[in-house]
Amino acid sequence: MPAGCKKNNPSVRVEMDGGWVFVLELYPEYAPETVKNFIGLVENNFYDGLTFHRIVDGFMAQGGDPLGTGTGGSGTQIKGEFSENGFRKNTLKHTAGVISMARSADPDSASSQFFIMLGDAQGPYLDGKYAAFGRVVEGFDAVKDLEKVERVYNQGGELASPVTPVIITRMTVLK
Repeated sequence: MPAGCKKNNPSVRVEMDGGWVFVLELYPEYAPETVKNFIGLVENNFYDGLTFHRIVDGFMAQGGDPLGTGTGGSGTQIKGEFSENGFRKNTLKHTAGVISMARSADPDSASSQFFIMLGDAQGPYLDGKYAAFGRVVEGFDAVKDLEKVERVYNQGGELASPVTPVIITRMTVLK
């Protein structure tokens, strides 16, 4: 657990089609608006039925896009809580199990898409550039199993697009 985390942090249970289950602990002390946005989306059942549309071996699994293409969002954008955007409190590193917000080139474009690190980031290209806001604390083996899903190459040339949709059946905020 990163330094400064509290045992009473909010957590989210993620249930996947096929029986995969994992739990995320969220860290508002590092990214308060990001956590608030994520919890609000979970409480409004936004993620239920959405997919992990991009899974890259050893790197990350990305989901939370209502379009399933990597171009959709919730309709609301939040300020990027990371150092390159002037937000110095977020010192979480993109290591295996960390969840972070996906975004476009605009630092304040995060909406609903997130990614979970499947391995440690190789180099500094994510730290301080994306809003990390929690980590998988239970069921990381289920997250790693996403790498076993059959995939095809996406438009970016990555072997990353699942042949069969990888569906989030339900997300629940644990009290």
